[in-house]
Amino acid sequence: MGGYFGAVAKSDVVMDVFFGTDYHSHLGTKSGGLTLWDREKGFNREIHSITNTPFRTKFEKEIIDIVGTSGIGCINDTDPQPLLVRSHLGLYAIMVTGIINNAEALATNYLKSHEGQFMALSSGKINQTELAAAIINEQDSIVNGIKHLRDVIDGSLTLMILTDRGEIIAARDKYGRIPVHIGRKEDGYCVAFESFAYKKLGYSDARELGPGEIVKLTPDEIIELEPPGKEMRICAFLWSYYGYSNSCYEGVNVEVMRYRNGELMARNEEHNRTMPEVDYVAGVPDSGIAHAIGYAAESGIPYARPLIKYTPTWPRSFMPENQNVRNQVARMKQIPVDELIRGKNLLFIDDSIVRGTQLRETVDFLYESGAKEVHVRSACPPVMFACKYLNFSRNNSVMGLMARKTIQEIEGDEGSSHLTEYADGSTERGQCLCRTISKRLGFDSLGFQSLDGLLEAIGLPREQICTYCWTGKE
Repeated sequence: MGGYFGAVAKSDVVMDVFFGTDYHSHLGTKSGGLTLWDREKGFNREIHSITNTPFRTKFEKEIIDIVGTSGIGCINDTDPQPLLVRSHLGLYAIMVTGIINNAEALATNYLKSHEGQFMALSSGKINQTELAAAIINEQDSIVNGIKHLRDVIDGSLTLMILTDRGEIIAARDKYGRIPVHIGRKEDGYCVAFESFAYKKLGYSDARELGPGEIVKLTPDEIIELEPPGKEMRICAFLWSYYGYSNSCYEGVNVEVMRYRNGELMARNEEHNRTMPEVDYVAGVPDSGIAHAIGYAAESGIPYARPLIKYTPTWPRSFMPENQNVRNQVARMKQIPVDELIRGKNLLFIDDSIVRGTQLRETVDFLYESGAKEVHVRSACPPVMFACKYLNFSRNNSVMGLMARKTIQEIEGDEGSSHLTEYADGSTERGQCLCRTISKRLGFDSLGFQSLDGLLEAIGLPREQICTYCWTGKE
């Protein structure tokens, strides 16, 4: 994934951009970057790897010597950015969040009709931010370039541009798959993925951009360059997993949604008489905790924290590329509370089950710590498709997904014709999926939240929410 923050004001905004960007550290662990603009000194850009070091640590010494009345910053899991671009549209800095699935085809077509080159990353792939800028520059204005970019890409992009006049152009993805919040204070404006980031910096809510909307921010005003579209497909995983607890998207708070989601899960289990007899309900830290609180409140089963995450020496920013090392890091973070585990029957709620590798490590750890039974519930339906719009998964193969891999083992290729049944826990195939995954990962039982239940917990109209990873439907 990726997070972003930008600010423009009549006074210096360096600290706002620094801390505002840092508040998006939960959305990326690979690269961080800042670009500031000052009327006298022009652009100043810094990009660093944050694979093993938090964003704040990498940048806190450098910002002392930087000045600027406007700036943008980003944290992401993809390409180094923001990039500085010089073209017939002027000199500007650009950052993007999202994914271009047809990047290679677009780059090949571009090079056929233009004299030039793209700088390749170490993997040989093209930096998609550079590609986005090249496509924008084919048009006669930045706004027309952004609209052209949206028309030719397969995927989605939300972007920010910092111009050589110190203005910020913010453009939400065509279907609004991730949010763009605008905040205001006395002498300027800011733009952010997470609204809590600017509230901690003294800004108040101005408004959210609509799907496809493009605006220009100056210290004095918000100027609409392209009105919002009528269709929205905001990502449901914002609430279930990667959104921060005190964030709101389209007016729906993440923490409140998770409480409601847990309540609905418990209510459904009570109705279907599938709720196991357990001593405690717990959440897999951190994003499973609020779902578990809601489940416990509705069911009347005590809530507890049998595992405590140790973050002082294992911050989230330490997320190695190697899966075995990541599993070991995940294991090192979890510190057991022996009195809440040994001899106990536990029900753990995770935000989702994608690959299942770290969840298996967690459950094994609970048994090794003396748990009698471990039951698992997923706050999402089974993930059946790799996301094609947002880059928040390291594995884009459907066979890397626990549900799809299990279905293939159960029924071979025929299973892909019955994904809707497998996703429904009330069907024979759905129950078979749960039993098979439970056996594979060592659970005493497994259950998934239904898609209807998840959408009810979010509370927005169904047609406004992207559920592609569960249904495969656009």
